[in-house]
Amino acid sequence: MTTAKPQITLYNTLTRQKQAFIPIDAANVRIYVCGPTVYDFAHIGNARPVIVFDLLFRLLRHLYGAAHVTYVRNITDVDDKINARALRDFPDLPLNEAIRRVTEKTETQFRSDAAALGALEPTVQPRATDNIAQMQVLIADLLARGHAYLAGGEVLFDVASMPDYGQLSGRNLEDNLAGARIAVEAHKKNPADFVLWKQSSDTEPGWDSPWGRGRPGWHIECSAMSERYLGQTVDIHGGGLDLIFPHHENEIAQSRCAHGTHAMANVWMHNGFLQVEGQKMSKSLGNFVTINELLETGAMGGRAWIGDVLRLAMLMTHYREPIDFSVKRLEEAEAKLRDWQRAARDAGPGDTPDPAVVAALSDDLNFHRASVALDAIARDANRGDADARQRLADSLAFLGFGLSSLITSDDGWQEPPHIATAIAERLAALDARDFARADAIRTELSGQGIALMDYKDEAGARRTRWEMKR
Repeated sequence: MTTAKPQITLYNTLTRQKQAFIPIDAANVRIYVCGPTVYDFAHIGNARPVIVFDLLFRLLRHLYGAAHVTYVRNITDVDDKINARALRDFPDLPLNEAIRRVTEKTETQFRSDAAALGALEPTVQPRATDNIAQMQVLIADLLARGHAYLAGGEVLFDVASMPDYGQLSGRNLEDNLAGARIAVEAHKKNPADFVLWKQSSDTEPGWDSPWGRGRPGWHIECSAMSERYLGQTVDIHGGGLDLIFPHHENEIAQSRCAHGTHAMANVWMHNGFLQVEGQKMSKSLGNFVTINELLETGAMGGRAWIGDVLRLAMLMTHYREPIDFSVKRLEEAEAKLRDWQRAARDAGPGDTPDPAVVAALSDDLNFHRASVALDAIARDANRGDADARQRLADSLAFLGFGLSSLITSDDGWQEPPHIATAIAERLAALDARDFARADAIRTELSGQGIALMDYKDEAGARRTRWEMKR
C-alpha cells in the first residue's frame, strides 16, 4: 500500500500565517535563499539559514523528487566590506585581483563549513560578479518603466512609484528610512529610495554601464540572480529575519516593478535571530564565533564540535524562534545524537524515512515533533526491532545526520571494513599532501553513494565521518 504524501504547510511572512504550499510547477519546485557576503569566515549566525533551508531542500526533494527541486543560494562577492578587506590584506595587488583573493578563500571555507554541517550543495551557487550583465538589464527595465531615475551619478529606485511598497515588512512609506548601505543624500526624491547602481572610485571595483563606471547596489544582485536561475516568480524565498527590511522588501519592489508581476515569491520564509550564551553576538563582547572555530578549536566549551552536533543544536529550536546557542545546548545535542546513532547502529543504507518524521517536518519544519518521533523509534530499535532500527537510520540520513560520527566500537558497532580502510588511506594521503590521491578516494566513495565530511577532534587531529548520500 502506498502512503499518501503529506501536505506541506509553511509560515509565509508576507501573509503572516501558515498556508498550504502549492508549487507553481510540481515538476520544478524553485527556492531562492540569500547566501553569505564572503568578506570573512561565516559566523555561527550564518549557519542557521544554511541548516534551516537545507532541511527544507531535503524535504522538498523527498516529496517531489530530487530532480524536480531547484535550490539557488547566492554568493555576494561585491560589497564595501570586501573592498576594505582586500585593500587591507593585499595592498600591493591590483584591486580586482585582491578582491578575488579575499572572496575565493572565504567562499571555499564557507562551502567546506556548510558541508561539515551536513548541508547538501544547492543546485546553483551563483556569484554576484558573474551576473553584472543581468543586473544592468533589470536596471534598464526599471528606468524604462518609470520606477527608477538618475540623480547624483547614481540610479535610484523610486519607492513612490510602487503603491503597495512595504507589504512584506509592514512599514508604510513614511516609516521607511533609506536602510541601504550608503547615507541618505539630498539628490534622492524620497529618503527611502535606494541605490540600484552607484559610481565607483579608482579604489573601488567597477564595471562599465550606460550610467557610467560603477557597481550594483546590494538589493539588485538577488533580484537578478533569482530571475536568471529560477524565473520571474519563485515558489519560496528565504533568509534571516534581519533581511526582511530593507533587503527583501527592496528585492520585491525591483522584481515586481521590472516585470509587472504580482509577486517575486509566493512564500517568504525567515529564520529567527541567534544569541550566544544569552547575549547578542558581537566582537566587542568577545563572543563572536565562526563556524570554522566551532568545528576546529575550543571556541565554545574548550573543545571542537562535530558538524552533526552543531546541526542538531541549531534545529532543536523551531526555525522561526530566537535561539540561544550555548555550550549546554551543544552538550544536549551531542547526547541526543549519540543515543539515536547507538540505536541505529548496524542498520544498512536506505532511503525511506519514517512517515511520522516526514509529516512533522511538513508542518512548517516542526523539528521538535520529528525529534519526538525519532525518540519513539529509537526506543523500539533498542528493544531489538530491526525494522525500527532501519527506519531510524533512514530518518537520520534524511535529516542530514551521519550514522557513525559519535558512536564507537564500545557501542557494539563496527564500521564497514572497506569504508574504514578507504578513510584511513585518504587521511594518510592528506597528511602526506597527496591531494590527488585523497580526491580520488573521495570520488570513488561518492560513486558508491558515500559522502565524506572532514572535521577535527578535541585534540585537534583530523577526522572524517561518512554518511550515505540521498
